[in-house]
Amino acid sequence: MGTRVLFLLLLSTCLGQDTEDWQYEECKLSRLGPPATIIAIDEGSPNGTLLVEDMQINGVAEGPDRTISLSLKDNHDYWVILDSAKQALYLNSTGRILDRDPPSYIQSIVVQVQCTNELIGTVILHEVRIVVRDRNDNAPRFQQPRYYVAISELTPIGTTIFSGFSGTNGATDIDDGPNGQIEYTVQDNPNEPMGKKTFDIPLTMLGSVVLRERLNYEEITRYLVIIQANDRAPYPSDRRTATATLTVDVLDGDDLGPMFLPCTPVGKTRDCSPITYRANILELTDPMKVNPVNVTPPIQAADQDRNIQPPSDRPGILYSILIGKPESYAEYFSLNRSTAELLLLKPIDRELYRRFDLVIKAEQDNGHPLPVLANLQIEVLDENNQAPYFLETSYYGYISEASPVGTTIMTNASLSTPLAIVALDNDVEETKDPQLQFSLDTYSDLFSVSATGIRRYLTLLQPLDREKQDFYAFTMQASDGVQQSIPVTVTIMVLDANDNTPTFANVSYNVDLYTDMMPGETVLQLSAVDHDAGPNGQITYRILAGDQGHFLISNKTGIITVAPGVELTMGRSYALTVEAMDNGPTAHRRSSITTVYIEVLPPNNQSPPRFPRQHYNLEISEAMRTGATLLNLQAVDREGDPISYNIHSGDPHGHFALQQRTGYLVLVEALDRESSDYYTLVVSASDGHPDGISTATVNIVVTDVNDNDPLFDSSLPVNFTVIEEQDHAYVGQVKATDPDLGPSGQVHYRLVNHQNLFSINASGAISTSVSLDREVKSHYDLIVEAWDGGVDPRRSRLTLSVAVLDVDDNSPVFTQQGYTVSLPENSAKDTVILQVQAIDADLSSNLTYQIRAEGSDQDVIQLFHIHPTTGELSVLKVLDYETLAKPEPTYTFIVEVLDSGGIMPPGLAAVTVKIMDMNDFSPVFSRSVYRGMVAPNAVKGTIVATVMANDSDPVNTPAGLVHYKVDQESHPYSASIFDVEEQTGNVVTRVNLNEEPNLKFSLLVVAYDGGEPVKKNTTLVEITVLQPSVIPVFTQEEYRFPPVSEEAPVGTPVGVITAAAVNQTIIYSIMEGNEGGVFTLNETTGLISTAKLLDYETSASYVLKVEADSMRVVSNNLRAPSKSNTARVVIDVSDENDHSPVFTKPLYIGGVAEDAKTFTSVLQVQALDKDTGNYSSMLYHLNIRPPAGKDSKDSKDGFVIDPYTAVLKTAIMFRNMRRTYFKFEVVATDNYGQGHSSKAEIVVSVVNQLDMQVVVLNVPPTVVEKNKERLLSVLERHVQDQIPGAKVVVETIGPHRTGDGLDQEDYSKSDLMVYAIDPLTNRAVSRQELFK
Repeated sequence: MGTRVLFLLLLSTCLGQDTEDWQYEECKLSRLGPPATIIAIDEGSPNGTLLVEDMQINGVAEGPDRTISLSLKDNHDYWVILDSAKQALYLNSTGRILDRDPPSYIQSIVVQVQCTNELIGTVILHEVRIVVRDRNDNAPRFQQPRYYVAISELTPIGTTIFSGFSGTNGATDIDDGPNGQIEYTVQDNPNEPMGKKTFDIPLTMLGSVVLRERLNYEEITRYLVIIQANDRAPYPSDRRTATATLTVDVLDGDDLGPMFLPCTPVGKTRDCSPITYRANILELTDPMKVNPVNVTPPIQAADQDRNIQPPSDRPGILYSILIGKPESYAEYFSLNRSTAELLLLKPIDRELYRRFDLVIKAEQDNGHPLPVLANLQIEVLDENNQAPYFLETSYYGYISEASPVGTTIMTNASLSTPLAIVALDNDVEETKDPQLQFSLDTYSDLFSVSATGIRRYLTLLQPLDREKQDFYAFTMQASDGVQQSIPVTVTIMVLDANDNTPTFANVSYNVDLYTDMMPGETVLQLSAVDHDAGPNGQITYRILAGDQGHFLISNKTGIITVAPGVELTMGRSYALTVEAMDNGPTAHRRSSITTVYIEVLPPNNQSPPRFPRQHYNLEISEAMRTGATLLNLQAVDREGDPISYNIHSGDPHGHFALQQRTGYLVLVEALDRESSDYYTLVVSASDGHPDGISTATVNIVVTDVNDNDPLFDSSLPVNFTVIEEQDHAYVGQVKATDPDLGPSGQVHYRLVNHQNLFSINASGAISTSVSLDREVKSHYDLIVEAWDGGVDPRRSRLTLSVAVLDVDDNSPVFTQQGYTVSLPENSAKDTVILQVQAIDADLSSNLTYQIRAEGSDQDVIQLFHIHPTTGELSVLKVLDYETLAKPEPTYTFIVEVLDSGGIMPPGLAAVTVKIMDMNDFSPVFSRSVYRGMVAPNAVKGTIVATVMANDSDPVNTPAGLVHYKVDQESHPYSASIFDVEEQTGNVVTRVNLNEEPNLKFSLLVVAYDGGEPVKKNTTLVEITVLQPSVIPVFTQEEYRFPPVSEEAPVGTPVGVITAAAVNQTIIYSIMEGNEGGVFTLNETTGLISTAKLLDYETSASYVLKVEADSMRVVSNNLRAPSKSNTARVVIDVSDENDHSPVFTKPLYIGGVAEDAKTFTSVLQVQALDKDTGNYSSMLYHLNIRPPAGKDSKDSKDGFVIDPYTAVLKTAIMFRNMRRTYFKFEVVATDNYGQGHSSKAEIVVSVVNQLDMQVVVLNVPPTVVEKNKERLLSVLERHVQDQIPGAKVVVETIGPHRTGDGLDQEDYSKSDLMVYAIDPLTNRAVSRQELFK
């Protein structure tokens, strides 16, 4: 088919070339340009989108005149639809989306529009290439929802702290081009506003997070940083974004020092208020009885960096006393460096010192001290053998109920003098504050006692109300911390303030009167109530208006009567305005009014009984006892008829009874205010006649008593949870109610336990006060107490269960920071030598152990293996101690443990494996039995014998090191008298002996090595106590011979020592002091002689310890030292002039100016002599030879030297002699010129101003003069860098000269004029060269 089409195309082309007939133009493109049609379309374009409006192909494809036919070829997946009539192409996306992105990857569509020329049968293919343009229809996607990094708070600003978004680990976008390119930015987090300020991504395309601001673990421990990834679509409004959270945990660093506890913050800062620790010490107290001294509060400091990880890196705290007064404090007190315990070193006499003021210091022990200071005051107390006592047995005070909080209690009702409470302690001078502590047995919430002073005062803590309680009585005690006083009674009377207004029961009253009422007859009794006391509560009544002169009122009783001479007229009415006023101070009186309405009626011979009042008001406590009479309701009958009384209504439950004949109202049933707090009784009085009944109203208010406990709401839960590491987190809610009234019904809450961890507010909401740590405690039983505000509050408690929920906030921690294990050589392969164990305080941890490869020796990896789950460390090879490269083979490496499901760093521990050499040999004694002799009175520590054992194991190994001890069980008595020195094998006396002569002791000595296992051997030591007669006695305890010259030849006799014994040959020996073998002792004659040449300068004296023993003892290679057969020999060496003087320099170089005056000092020489006395005293003189060179001058008579001070001075003037020099010798002779001599050379060069350089210094001349030698050494060192051995000489030191003629002097600066002499030429260095 393809061949035929190609043939037709070629044929068509040939024909087109041969003919111009139009039919051959059909199927060709009518447009110019490239043959292929290329268009672009956006991905996601809707179905039917026009792709090509007109293909512009010659010919007609539809209708009767059709010349061509069109079809699509290679239309894969049928994405294109052809409209032949219009030659138009459309998108076919029915039921699908044109998606350029994965997984479809449709980036272009290529189809062929096939055109068939119906006239001649030729076929032409027109390519249509549809490019699918990317549209930003995909947002970036992070590979993880969260990212994590932990950094130290000490990380420098500018550090890249996270690079985890690089590569495919960050966000990706499947769009193409800029739409798929990602850039990262830090966004605002409303819950973490500091994140954007603290971190930044400067290179947005890389996404590396950089620290912008300094971190502070103590302020913020975790940042939740919102990282936004956005694509780079050309128009910002079209860009798509995604976010992820980068959790940045701040690790604690060592940036804060310790702080003394308790710490009271200053304001809202982290700084602590200055703290003063206090201690009291009784004079002359034995330190053993008080140490450590009790300090209040206890001295304690804590590192403010509380969470440095691992814990092994946390520094310890060292304590010390920095300074103190008096200056002798160090004789009396010391502070334990690690525990801060205060120790008393010796008793203190209070007559000398009564107080110590110390400044104590706490600092870190890691070389980064960051010290903090606190004050420590120590009072020296008089011997406390007296109890405090009050001057009075009781105290009475007064206070007004209107007094504000903080008012002082007064001693009289006029409130003019404060109530002073004085308590004394005979242990303290009367003129000084005894510093007692006062305590109240009750009402400590209302009153407080001033803390200091001889006179103490009571002040008010809460407002008072006299109407509730008019006095307070309590007891008070004083304590000096050891003894308490006898309690005294304090009574405080609450004075009334006029704070209540007289109050009538009713706003108005209605009374009916009759015309036949007589003058003076009672109309009505008014009663007003004022709860104040005294004049403030005394009420005076008066009629203000409306009486028309017809009525009077008693100003005290309130009884209204008909005025004298008044006849009431029927039909008249009155409205009396009556005032009730208290009798308080005029300016503060209170009053109220009521109205009495009176109607005058015709006479009635059968008028009903009348109550004196229409309304009665009564307050009754709900605690009132039954049977109590509450009120007298007796009525008056004008006709004198008998009256009967009855409760008409208002008492449905029968709590009250009205006695029928007497009119007394009685309580018959107990009241309960919480059930009913108000009663309105309508009572009646009847005389038995028709219409002979009158009524009155009794209003009864039931007052509250605190008789109900607060009751917790049982519908609320009692089991709560809270997430660890969150402070101020909400825990739960409790609610309690109390049906009592007023303060007695007001419920308050408090936590009984764990107050430092939780808090509860007034509404009962519970939250955490600090962040909890589940790993410290996972569950709390929290007790909440509710109490009412009554005077004697009632309380209820509720126990809540609070479970702390876990978060992954702990790294695994090994049970030990380091492990050390010994591995015996030749242990079998796979032998388990150690099992490490780690604990992750978090729940559900999955621990994996491994040897840390980073930084580990490859030998470790090849020799050891750790099981990933059990932590068992095993050896992979059989090791031979002798073949290992190291002399003491030890391998140290790091093991780590990871929580495979967690995000915290691994825990680390160091493991040290020591390869042990096995113990192959036992110690062997050189003898089976050792013998010794001892004097019967030998002192403790006397050496009796010496045992020795050898061990064939390697030297300097534990297995080859021999120790000695006594077998205590074999010869117990001998072991109590004799011992053996562990290292030397010397058998010594343990006590001062007092034994019988000829007594024998046996001692079993054990020699043991330090190998594993320990190997040992034994030997027997037999000790004989000598007869006193065989122990020689020296004639002197100390011998002191005449001094021996240090020039004495070898063999010079020094002196003879002598000892005596009965029938014994005496042998003398030197025991101590002759370490260098300087002396020899003739063992039979006792003559001490020199064995070596002496040197006074090496040792000026010798002290020898000599011993005399009998031949019997010595012949057995033994000795028996005692008090009598040992003596001390002192040998002094006399000095001789055996050393020549030595000059400090072989050559002295100096200079002298041409214009120097005679006897100008040039330089000073010095010679030293090791001898002493006159032998080291010098005389100096000059030895002047003839000149050798042309520039060298004859110095004869030119210089002189002081024979004693060795100062060289000029003897002539040296004008015009510049650049010449003098060279001569100086001779020093010791013994003031009579002894040995030595020589040195002196070179003096003549200079002038041309050789000198001025050095200007910015300090005054006095400072330069003071530091001349130091300055000269600096200058000389710089000059000698260029001219080896050069000598720098200071000519003058003066003020800095300025001005044209250098005539102005500036004493704030200095001119130092110097020159230098070259030792090779003996001439001055030129100024130009010196300037360089």
